[in-house]
Amino acid sequence: MFAIGEFSKITQLTVKTLRFYHEEGLLVPSFIDPQTGYRYYHENQIETARSIAHLRGLEFPLDQIRTILTMKREDEQLLEALAAHQAALQQKITRFKDIVRSLDQFIAEERKARTMTLSTADVQEKVLEPMLIAGIRMKGKYQECGQGFGQIGRKMGRHLAGTPFLLHYDSEYKENDADFEACIPVKKAVTAEGITVRELPGGKCVALLHKGPYDQMGPSYARILKYVQEKGYQVTLPTREVYLKGPGMIFKGNPQNYLTEIQFPIS
Repeated sequence: MFAIGEFSKITQLTVKTLRFYHEEGLLVPSFIDPQTGYRYYHENQIETARSIAHLRGLEFPLDQIRTILTMKREDEQLLEALAAHQAALQQKITRFKDIVRSLDQFIAEERKARTMTLSTADVQEKVLEPMLIAGIRMKGKYQECGQGFGQIGRKMGRHLAGTPFLLHYDSEYKENDADFEACIPVKKAVTAEGITVRELPGGKCVALLHKGPYDQMGPSYARILKYVQEKGYQVTLPTREVYLKGPGMIFKGNPQNYLTEIQFPIS
């Protein structure tokens, strides 16, 4: 018989861990002194302790370890349990890779927004590349677009590939019955109920970066429309609002620092 301290040295498990395994019913001492409460372990429990430690190292949860300990080593059930755990770990690895990609995208977009030097007073002319997008056409108040973005995010998940934006199909401001489409670029065409996946054509546009709250975009729209009129351009609907920096799922941020690029396709 070994005292718990001795058994700890033999098995390379801390006394705290051995007490925990006792409480969980995984490794019950062979004898507990009724007067002192000291725990003692038999020599034949060494292999069991090491097996538990090995299985914990393989990320097996305690309830599965408890089941495995009742199996015989040659039992086919043991191999099935190991194979099932391997498959579960592989699923976790795939999910964590998706999470890392999402974090990479989030960090890159935040850094891009923080380092932008474009003046909000400058209207630019540029060419937009075609892109594959997932969109939800909506009718109502502009602020309801968040519901559309949320639905796309939930259903498209790891297929998302860019910054969310809004397509405006109206040529004027509408308070309650605006016609717009919440969109997010995606990597490939996949089917999702209630979501349209298609290629959004590119082309020439004039663009202006607005810094500040969404409800203060009027002056920026005035600036870009004045530019369009001075150049004699014809605006092609839908126009776009690209949300480079805004309220995210983690950080709401300061509305004064929101960055929205207004894009007017022109012909």
